[in-house]
Amino acid sequence: MNKLFSVLLLTLGSAVSCFAQTIDIKSSDEHIHYMGRVDNKPDSTMLSWSGNSVKINFSGSDVKALLKDESGQNFYNVIVDGQVVQKINPSNQKKWYTLATGLKPGKHSLELFKLSEWAFGKTWFYGFNLGKGTQILPAPPEKARKIEFYGNSITCGFGNLDTTKLDRGTPPFEDNYQSYAAITARHFNAEYSCIARSGIGIMVSWFPLIMPEMYNRLDANDSTSRWDFSKYTPDVVVVNLFQNDSWIVLKPENEQFKARFGTQAPTSEFIIKSYQNFISTIRSKYPKAQIICALGSMDATRAGSAWPGYVQQAVKNLQDKNIHSLMFPFKNTGGHPSLKEHKAMSEQLISYISKNIKW
Repeated sequence: MNKLFSVLLLTLGSAVSCFAQTIDIKSSDEHIHYMGRVDNKPDSTMLSWSGNSVKINFSGSDVKALLKDESGQNFYNVIVDGQVVQKINPSNQKKWYTLATGLKPGKHSLELFKLSEWAFGKTWFYGFNLGKGTQILPAPPEKARKIEFYGNSITCGFGNLDTTKLDRGTPPFEDNYQSYAAITARHFNAEYSCIARSGIGIMVSWFPLIMPEMYNRLDANDSTSRWDFSKYTPDVVVVNLFQNDSWIVLKPENEQFKARFGTQAPTSEFIIKSYQNFISTIRSKYPKAQIICALGSMDATRAGSAWPGYVQQAVKNLQDKNIHSLMFPFKNTGGHPSLKEHKAMSEQLISYISKNIKW
């Protein structure tokens, strides 16, 4: 009897030992640091915006994540100790994904970074699983600086991985991590928030939604969803919009032109006022932020374009010393900015912020 009892204890002990080999960290755990607008629920966190990220510190070698994607089209960088080690494409089935394995003993950081925009759907993150001998460490501290971008396909990183002349904007060719916006945020070691969608404008878009109707959403696909602006107060806001407006106002046959303007293209005064109103809205949310009204580097800033002047006049009208204008020169190549062109944009923006803004 004693021998049998001993065997049972040994078996039970082995089972407990095996169970204790791994540790589950739920999505709501305080050891996790999120970046960007994310929707935290008790059982999962929804990631939808470009640049949304999930980050932990840990000691050990093995980490998995439990994910489910809405469409199966989104892509994420896996960043270990500041280096991109792989890119994953979660399926529309709830599954575990190995993010790190076989790391050298010691402390490490791990980040999941959303590369694709919200037009391709959202992803639900349920938590991490830490392998045998791997322990969670305190969450990465919030960075002292904060930056937020409002933009279109340029800011999303549309097509920046496409080395052909096809200018493909499907998820495999879009990399927000290598956009001028994310590069700038990393240069300044800043928290990063990116509110952007390809094709969007301030007055008119290629679809029935404009930035003034979307800027305040938590879930961009839900017209009733609202972001709590008190959760994130950027020091610097960069707005890079009007590229799509500049095209559609010339297309009276376009359905969105008809829906927004009827039969008459907007006047210069209307264009300037529309931009001015949006910047005033952003200012009302962030009274102390430095706001950079940017444009480019596609053909809205080509030689002879009126659109840089519209932005500059709106900034002048606002009479706010903390609202600036910055034009990215026309890249003079076809399609959307390449990785090289994003790098050039980031260098210009970094230089401008370094010289003109104290934060």
